[in-house]
Amino acid sequence: MKKTLAILFAALLALSLFAGCAKPKNNVIKVGASITPHAQILAVVKDELAAQGYELQIVEFTDYVQPNLALENGELDANYFQHQPYLDDFNANNNTHIVGVAAIHYEPFGIYPGKTKALADIPDGGKIAVPNDGTNEARALLLLEAQGLIKLKEGVGLGATVLDITENPKNIDVIEVEAAQLARSLQDVDFAVINGNYAIQAGLKVGTDAVATEDKDSVAADTYANLLCVKEGNENDPRILALIAALKSDKVRSYIEDTYEGAVIPKF
Repeated sequence: MKKTLAILFAALLALSLFAGCAKPKNNVIKVGASITPHAQILAVVKDELAAQGYELQIVEFTDYVQPNLALENGELDANYFQHQPYLDDFNANNNTHIVGVAAIHYEPFGIYPGKTKALADIPDGGKIAVPNDGTNEARALLLLEAQGLIKLKEGVGLGATVLDITENPKNIDVIEVEAAQLARSLQDVDFAVINGNYAIQAGLKVGTDAVATEDKDSVAADTYANLLCVKEGNENDPRILALIAALKSDKVRSYIEDTYEGAVIPKF
């Protein structure tokens, strides 16, 4: 009996060691991403990952909420669309456990003209649309402040909302709009402060269409780098490590620089 148990134990041990060394059966990497530029950038590395035995599946989203919820509940292995301030705010407000594992690129915010073409010509009571989600709204307000259009409460930083505007000499009506709808709002407002990915999606070019942008060498370039994210605990998943390596390649760097004309800037 003892001999039988010993043999059984040895067999189980061998199987466990073999399983530990074997390549995972699930080689699918399912990643949620904004349509532009994130899904486009991911598509660049599909063949490279396939050569390593991984199947990259890209799931496109048009908002900033669902890709995080899908990652939290296990529908996705990773997502790629957000920066750290947005992620921190989302985790705090939704009790999610998502972490950034790699900074891939930065998208400068731009102020785009609608009914008025120059910032100096904005009429008294003119309208400027900004993103309505936490940190992106603050980022937009800081850009408006940098142009001298408004002044914010001292030290408010990334917590800024329209309630923190202390000076507004032109009586600008700052309108909070869902980020994905900002480009569509241009016909109804004097200007809109638009996230980089939604500007690209709308055919707007930050280098030629925006009347003001964030400096690519500013603190914002580091603060708002777009991240590849996973659910906490999956940071060292071999699939994720392979994806990070592929995204930080010279091929991806060249693709970004050649495709987006300054609207997307590599951060690696």
